[in-house]
Amino acid sequence: MLLIWNRPGFVESLSEQERNEIWGEVDEVMKELTASGELVGGQALADPSQTRTARLVGGRPEVTDGPFLESKEQFAGYLMVDCDTPERAAEIAAGWPDVRRGIGVLEVRPVMDEAGAEM
Repeated sequence: MLLIWNRPGFVESLSEQERNEIWGEVDEVMKELTASGELVGGQALADPSQTRTARLVGGRPEVTDGPFLESKEQFAGYLMVDCDTPERAAEIAAGWPDVRRGIGVLEVRPVMDEAGAEM
């Protein structure tokens, strides 16, 4: 799984031309992954203002508004890819437009199978 992290509000700081360039690059990567059979799925996430976070506070579960984690980036979406090697997944992540432009980070993490043998 490729986890996509971005700065909150980065899209609004871009010009229309920059946004069109990035979305065009994303479309190209998605076409390549579809053509190679590596794309399993993916989805962008809603704005963080719609997020709720559950954590243990004072020995009791508490649900608060927002992600509010100690991070400069927000979890923005994910891609599921089926690659022959972990190195190929890292190559895809390194080529993602947000990474190449320095406006985001992609985390590459294997998904556990039902047996959970990866832990």
